[in-house]
Amino acid sequence: QVQLVESGGGLVQAGGSLRLSCAASGIIITINDMGWYRQAPGKQRELVAIITSGGSTNYQDSVKGRFTISRDNARHTVYLQMNSLKSEDTAVYYCNAETNAGLSWGQGTQVTVSS
Repeated sequence: QVQLVESGGGLVQAGGSLRLSCAASGIIITINDMGWYRQAPGKQRELVAIITSGGSTNYQDSVKGRFTISRDNARHTVYLQMNSLKSEDTAVYYCNAETNAGLSWGQGTQVTVSS
């Protein structure tokens, strides 16, 4: 079984930055894609960014140029650097990872952007 734990959320003013981290632990043999999703109140969970094991990335249009996803394979960790934050980025952010144990999700971390 693989567990994911996110950290780095919080309250920030519009225009500010936050860096989210998500560390995987457990019996890890392989980690393929890792991603960040978010869910705002009253809305469905949506993909924010994804990164493959080879480092290829893909982003939701609304965050392109502002967010950067990266990973440290040695530490089994994925990061999301969020710059120029907007009030509409307010949501609970979840990481997920496709591993030898299947698809795992973190518990979520709250990001609140005040305008």
